[in-house]
Amino acid sequence: MTAPADALPLPDVARAPRYGWLPLRRDIVAGITVAAISLPQAMAYALIAGVEPIYGLYSAIVVTAIAAVFGSSSHLINGPTNAISLVVFSSLAFLDPEARVEAHEAMFLLAVMAGSVQIVIAVLRLGDLTRYISESVVLGFMAGAGLLIAVGQVGNLLGMPQRGNGHQAVVHRFWLTVSSGGHPNPRAVVVACAAIGAALLARRFVEKHRLPRLDMFASLVLVALLTAAAGWCGDDKGRPPLVEVLGNVPVGLPRFHVPAVKLGWLEEMSGSALAVAVLGLLEALAIAKSIASQTGQKLDYNRQIMAEGLANLGGGFFQSLPGSGSLTRSAINFQSGAETRLSGIFASLAVSLVMLTLAPLARFVPRAALAGLLVVTAYRLVEWRRIANAFLTSRYDGALILSTALCAIFVSVEFSVLVGVAVSLVLFVPRAAHIVSTELVVGADRVIRRAREGDPRCRLVTIYDVEGELFFGAAPELDRLLARIGANAEGARVAVLRLRRSRNPDLVCVERLEHFCRDMSRRGIPIVLSGLRPDLLRAVRGLRFDRWIPSSRVFPSAGTTGGSSTVAAVREAYRIAHEASPGGCPHCTSLDIAGEELYYLV
Repeated sequence: MTAPADALPLPDVARAPRYGWLPLRRDIVAGITVAAISLPQAMAYALIAGVEPIYGLYSAIVVTAIAAVFGSSSHLINGPTNAISLVVFSSLAFLDPEARVEAHEAMFLLAVMAGSVQIVIAVLRLGDLTRYISESVVLGFMAGAGLLIAVGQVGNLLGMPQRGNGHQAVVHRFWLTVSSGGHPNPRAVVVACAAIGAALLARRFVEKHRLPRLDMFASLVLVALLTAAAGWCGDDKGRPPLVEVLGNVPVGLPRFHVPAVKLGWLEEMSGSALAVAVLGLLEALAIAKSIASQTGQKLDYNRQIMAEGLANLGGGFFQSLPGSGSLTRSAINFQSGAETRLSGIFASLAVSLVMLTLAPLARFVPRAALAGLLVVTAYRLVEWRRIANAFLTSRYDGALILSTALCAIFVSVEFSVLVGVAVSLVLFVPRAAHIVSTELVVGADRVIRRAREGDPRCRLVTIYDVEGELFFGAAPELDRLLARIGANAEGARVAVLRLRRSRNPDLVCVERLEHFCRDMSRRGIPIVLSGLRPDLLRAVRGLRFDRWIPSSRVFPSAGTTGGSSTVAAVREAYRIAHEASPGGCPHCTSLDIAGEELYYLV
């Protein structure tokens, strides 16, 4: 039976990618592994923000799930982050420290405000601006952030109390910890080393036998069991733990709650909401872009921005700490073999399940074991080979990586991408402003080509090819180039400028070109222009170049007789020159340019 002619075409089901048991298993494993890291991080980030740990856990459930449902990246995990928590802490500083209920209500409102800003950015489709973030900036961001993750875990690795506060740089807190944090705990060092060794061996075993990437989660469980068996986690009889453990996880799930709204809060937190929104987007998109560069996934940045906004907006109505893309958890998700965004949903469900059923067992998980796994994650986060290739191939890319990484380490992670973009623009402008000119000749083989040493020069016509970006930054170099062409054209009858490879003209450079044509005309040396692109042709006509150059001497890049604007322009130049000085150049007269075919060699 044949389908009716007006029937709608059916989707090509046979070509659609299948989601079977294998990717499902990988997503479940990755989600569980991410959840194991999310529990301690969520509580820690809530404390940095100055609120109760329970709201960080709520964020690891609600914000993570909503962003996974609506997002574009298959590996980005959202939730509470260090940078966002610092901004939240600063934004709540106007409230009385003892007014805990008001602080929590203001935080929920802040999440709603930040999410609304992000949704507006997505609606205006401003996500495409992220394409101006260089890959080298992302590499530097990841390198600096990876180092900070490792440095930030030194206290937990050594079993020493963390010194400093959230307003201080990570490097500064590291120094305070190692210099005045007391003596290392040998048991914590053993636990951390065991976790690192187990993770490395497990990954090698998993890759060799092509098993599910349960290596990091299995390593954490194994080390926790061994630590508990050794009696280092304390016991129910009141004996204190010999290594620091996570402690009790609060029981309960987030409930729908409409945040309190006060006009004074809106005024006080408007700037902070914008900071949370922009910083969160930069953080999330930089992480998603970095992972996508390794997986080859094509990202929809506006869709991801919308997901960030919906996640924070929904989180605000479910008592959640504002969040963004998490560098650590996204890297673990990717390295654990996640296939799709379902891994984020499974991570959210796993955190919910732990809060409901397994909360008492969290006291057996040593912080040193988690710190060891985070160090392994940080090392794998840095793309060492690509960074080495960047330094070997381009000083420009090397400078971008170095400046972005150093800013992340010594200034702040949240501003490192902005600094990297600014440095890329500063370094790019001189490169874009480079304009070159090449002298062309008509050879004995009747080919218009680059002049070579020993080629006879025509006394009637000079031909130059000009290549580069004609924007304001290139104006000084364009002035020097045109002055040199004018000096070399002294005594000639006609000058030809080939502008086929001159791009993106603006007013400043077009005015410079207009002044040159006018001065050459006054000197009695007519100008012939060839290869003008549509944008440059519009600019030339707009500035009335026809006052100095007749339209018959302007040859656009397309639509010319014979198919080559360069050949047509050279023929016109020699026609003008021979009319002014018949037989004035023996070389060119012998070629009989007007009588036979000419060729242009690109």
